[in-house]
Amino acid sequence: MSRLKQNQIIDNAIQSIASITKSQCSLSEQDLTVLNEALERLQFLKRKKGKTNVQIHNEIAQIVALLVKFFKD
Repeated sequence: MSRLKQNQIIDNAIQSIASITKSQCSLSEQDLTVLNEALERLQFLKRKKGKTNVQIHNEIAQIVALLVKFFKD
């Protein structure tokens, strides 16, 4: 996947998660913590250059695990 496409996907994910945290006042502190951690990881992933595909996939897997935790709990 090209770096431009990857950045677009990351930007869309950041915007989506940010809109959830801003528009949902009924979120618990735990939910906000999980979503904020996912946002931080996405922003770090976007800033970090020179990562290998394996590192990127591992980071995405951790972000997905956080989002699963949010939706499951």
